[in-house]
Amino acid sequence: MNKSQFLAIVSVTQLTLLAMASWGFSQDKRVEINPFFGYSFSDGVTVDPIPFGGEIYDEVNPKSGMAFGVGFGVYVNENMEVGFLWARQDSVLEGKGTETTEFADMNVSNYHAIFTYNFGEEDAKMRPFVLGGLGATSYSPGEDISGETQFSSTWGGGVKGYASPNVGFSLMARFTPTYIKSDPAGYWCGFYGCYVIADTQYSNQFEMSGGLSLRF
Repeated sequence: MNKSQFLAIVSVTQLTLLAMASWGFSQDKRVEINPFFGYSFSDGVTVDPIPFGGEIYDEVNPKSGMAFGVGFGVYVNENMEVGFLWARQDSVLEGKGTETTEFADMNVSNYHAIFTYNFGEEDAKMRPFVLGGLGATSYSPGEDISGETQFSSTWGGGVKGYASPNVGFSLMARFTPTYIKSDPAGYWCGFYGCYVIADTQYSNQFEMSGGLSLRF
C-alpha cells in the first residue's frame, strides 16, 4: 500500500466516523457536504541542476489544471464547523531549464482536517465563510516515477447561498502551500554563536471553485 492509498483510506474512515457521530442530531441540519469543481493554479520549486536526456533542469513544477473535491463538516454551534476536505488536481509533472519538458501526468491530492467559521444567522440566505486546515498533499506522477507526500496547510474563504434550508451553492477561493524542502542559505551570527539560515521552499496551489452546499 502506497502513501496515497493509505491517506485515501484514512480520509474515508474519518468521514465515516464523523457521519456516524453526527447521525443523532442530523435533523437539526448539523451536517454539511460541499462537493466542488474548479481550477487550480500551481507552482513548483527550484532544484540543483539535473542533467537528463541532454538537457539540464533546475526547476520542477506541477502544471495548473482542473480540480475537484468534497468537503464534509459538522456544526458545533450556529457558526463554527469542523470537518475534512479532500481535493484532487489533474496535473502534469514538468521540468524547466535549458528546455521545458512534461515528464508524466500527475494527480495532486489534498487531505486536510479543517475548521470553518460561517458568518451570519443559521437560516440566512447568504453566508460568507473562512476556513483553515492542516494535513498533507500527495503528488502521484504514476508507476514509473515515485510519488511524494508532504505536510501542507490550506486557507480559504467564500460564500454559501441557499435556495432552500437543505440545498444551496458555494463559491470558494483556497490557497494551499505545501512544504517541499529547505536549502542552506548562509549563516546568521549572534551573541550565542552562528546558525545556518534555511531557504524554505513550498509548492503552492491557488484554487477557484464552485459547487453545492447540502445541509442535513
